[in-house]
Amino acid sequence: MPPDQPAPRVLLAEDDPRLGLVLEQALSEAGWEVTLVGDGGAAWAEASEPGAHDVLLLDWMLPGRSGVDVVRALRADGVTTPAMVLTARDQVPDRVQGLDAGADDYLTKPFDLEELLARLRALHRRGATPVAADVLACGGLALDPAARVVTRDGAPVELTAREFDLLHLLLRAQGAVVTRDQVLAALWDPGTDLRSNAIDVHVAGLRAKVDRPFGTATVTTVRGVGFRVDAGSGG
Repeated sequence: MPPDQPAPRVLLAEDDPRLGLVLEQALSEAGWEVTLVGDGGAAWAEASEPGAHDVLLLDWMLPGRSGVDVVRALRADGVTTPAMVLTARDQVPDRVQGLDAGADDYLTKPFDLEELLARLRALHRRGATPVAADVLACGGLALDPAARVVTRDGAPVELTAREFDLLHLLLRAQGAVVTRDQVLAALWDPGTDLRSNAIDVHVAGLRAKVDRPFGTATVTTVRGVGFRVDAGSGG
């Protein structure tokens, strides 16, 4: 790294202590400032801190919460830090799952260290230029991920944190159906003991705030599948 520039910061989440220490040393010697954690909960907490890291390097099979689940939850929260997933899974469906969750890159084990470093540098360059988070909109409904502000027909709408995250998830789907399993994976930790109607309760609360006062429905249920946001169904 150029000596006149601050060291880029990478969050390394690896549950294999030996591999974690090897990667930590290699990254440090290559000029990175490394934060090493060993489980999914710690990875999510670290990665959620605004501006704390330039790149995320996450093992898939983390205890508590997988690296892919961490990435999915971060993207639902509007965190755009470039992320790479490391895994022994080398099948195409696995790679697709990781990338669809929001990962920017995917590297299978065993890997060449020089290739890993090159990919991390590419991710760092990609994320080095700040990009304002786009406001997501559907009909008269608008959500600003950076400011965590929601408006309907120009009027501010106050949501709980969970309702905001749910709406963000639905708007990012751009009208596609978001299944109940996807909502559960994005908004709750794995293993969370939820009441059978917990998701419906949050959806109902969201509708009560963004739809009911305005006379048209934007948050709709696809029976037996999940939920989506429409421009306004009128009912």
